Amino acid sequence: MSLKSTILGFPRMGSDRQLKKLVEAFWAGKATEQELADGAKALRAEHWALQASHGLSEVPVGDFSYYDHVLDTAFAVGIIPARYQQLDAAGTQAYFAMARGLQDKAIGVDVPSLEMKKWFDTNYHYMVPEIADGQTFALGSTKIVDEFNEARALGYAARPVVLGPVSLLALSKAAKGAASKPLDHLSALLPVYVELLGRLAAAGAEWVQVDEPVLALDLDAAVYQPLFARAYGALAGVAGLKLLLTSYFDRLGDNLAWTAALPVHGIHLDLVRGAADLDAAATAIPSDKVISAGLINGRNIWKADLAKQLAVLHKLVDARRGAAAVWVSSSCSLLHSPHSLRPEAGHLDDETLGWLSF
Repeated sequence: MSLKSTILGFPRMGSDRQLKKLVEAFWAGKATEQELADGAKALRAEHWALQASHGLSEVPVGDFSYYDHVLDTAFAVGIIPARYQQLDAAGTQAYFAMARGLQDKAIGVDVPSLEMKKWFDTNYHYMVPEIADGQTFALGSTKIVDEFNEARALGYAARPVVLGPVSLLALSKAAKGAASKPLDHLSALLPVYVELLGRLAAAGAEWVQVDEPVLALDLDAAVYQPLFARAYGALAGVAGLKLLLTSYFDRLGDNLAWTAALPVHGIHLDLVRGAADLDAAATAIPSDKVISAGLINGRNIWKADLAKQLAVLHKLVDARRGAAAVWVSSSCSLLHSPHSLRPEAGHLDDETLGWLSF
């Protein structure tokens, strides 16, 4: 059985925390912005090579971040609160000020960071975007397109990854004094997503992974079903592009039926934490849609029971009438996993090492 194999995202820090050291050197004035960019580019190339060497059919791109992928998305679509707009929005000054604040008497700036919040039930935290009344959106960064081109230039089959518009707004908060709610701004935001996807299609992307992790929450269908229908009705209009709608950290549950009906080309299922969805999903998701089976736990350190997961995979393939309609993947991004076992070799016994899979 030959299936497409992939992951939803890769740890960006590096096997020896290279990114942390690089960013901190930049903050301390010991590395230039160009050195930061060059170091990050080299790290991305190293990570893509590692993924390809392990036989992945394609590598995710756009999952790399200097600080936080939610912040990256907000920054890219122009959600930059007024207090940061005096800074260099074209470079990293405004970006890092949103991430960690900026106090600089020499330029008369004293601004706090955005609020930080727990990323679902993980140990990761994200910066909470702030949506103002009359919020305007504009594509201010082509980071994801640039990284897709980087990967393609190095010879890798690549799949761009972007945080979806509904989750971006649902994870945001209203700016101080705003009367509107973040989700009220979906219609204004969607043209920017359409523009971004259009640029990815023009660059040669076949599939784009659109992460909508809020689908794993207990949602009010009367509120969210129309929002998702509006969003994906718009995004589906980008010619020549296939959308993989991705959720993780739990089952879709009551959200499954209406999610399955959205105009996308594939749906990812977290079949580690959401294994209870398996039978219902195999029936509910139309046969012309790919199912991306998240069978390998993206947030734990133990080796998978491959015999058990292969049995699930065979069941899905049989239900979908062929391997082409099923991909095998991680349950979520590997962002939450340690990078390498090599540094542990001198500290753990062989039996324990044999149980682990970083």
